[in-house]
Amino acid sequence: MDLSTCYCRNRHCKHHGVIGIAAPLQWAGWHRGARRFKCLECGHWTSVRTGTAYAGIRIPADVYRNGVRQLAEGLSLRATARNLERDKDTVCSWLPRLGRHCRRLLDYFFRDLHLTECQLDELWTFIFKKEKHLTAFERLVGRYGDAWIWVAFDPVTKIVPAWRVGKRTLGDAIRFVNALKNRLDAHIPFFTSDELPHYAEALLEVYGVMRTPPRRFPRGRRPLPRREPPLDLVYAVVVKERERGRVVRVTTQVIYGTQAQVTQCLQASPVSYAISTYGVERNNLTIRQHSRRLGRKVNAFSKKRRYLKYQLALAFAYYHFCCPHRGLRQKLDPPVPTKNGNGSPKKWRPVAPAMAAGFTDHVWTIDELLSFHVPPRSTWKQR
Repeated sequence: MDLSTCYCRNRHCKHHGVIGIAAPLQWAGWHRGARRFKCLECGHWTSVRTGTAYAGIRIPADVYRNGVRQLAEGLSLRATARNLERDKDTVCSWLPRLGRHCRRLLDYFFRDLHLTECQLDELWTFIFKKEKHLTAFERLVGRYGDAWIWVAFDPVTKIVPAWRVGKRTLGDAIRFVNALKNRLDAHIPFFTSDELPHYAEALLEVYGVMRTPPRRFPRGRRPLPRREPPLDLVYAVVVKERERGRVVRVTTQVIYGTQAQVTQCLQASPVSYAISTYGVERNNLTIRQHSRRLGRKVNAFSKKRRYLKYQLALAFAYYHFCCPHRGLRQKLDPPVPTKNGNGSPKKWRPVAPAMAAGFTDHVWTIDELLSFHVPPRSTWKQR
């Protein structure tokens, strides 16, 4: 277990939330199979499992880590339970703990992000039953049926700064873009998406500014203030024309900004050469591979919306910190030979999306992901 992120959990202590070597903690024995620390400032006792995904777990840690890895790699609850020789309900009870921990971890790291470009898209899935099988009451409640996962993707660092589970409506689109804006700094990235009209309206609602147009005639009612896109908002869409389910033509269209601004953004981009959504489309496949609940024609679909959110939080945290991305790997010059010198030398350094974004300097193990102590929100500083 990683102990470098432990801190005193007494809210009245002046060292509350201080991690690393600055934390005045002293080892104070064991409690229920876990290490325990004592704060030298206030005398508060703290278990190293408190505030992590290990809290409340009574099975061996290696079995738990193995099960979490299988869930994050895309296995279903029943398959994971069979592999671990545990009850399905036991594995299912892990998801709320894992989802909340991973959500707090992502909220802690994904703050004041500086993105130069961002691609938007959505994935379809369903909860409990498909939309066409819902009763009138179930359709009115809106709990079950079709669900859409709104995803924002940075093609440069391969991170997913924001995502949301909801319906394919304008209201959910506005809430999704607003959540994305809260995780970014003052800079507005270059947005691209498909031709779904909700994105343009949501971007205008979140980033737009209220302006009153000049009066055109001396008589008559004065014009009312209207929301207009700012000058630095650049947004383009990819329009796909289909015939019999196949794409026959692809065109692009600039919605906000000018063609000169789009050309300037593409020239400054290290990865994009044209208006496209290639990054987020490929990331959709990665999301489906890391979550069994999003697979096509399977019986592992989510029965409740909150468990789908828990699974997605685990999958995104595992993807960002524990999975090296092939598109981010760095070439080693010179290559690193093997320990015994018999095998081929190592030519590439694995890089995870969190490393490319500057959150960490190495690929995390599953134990580091589960044992990370997220500092209290009151101690978070602006980057």
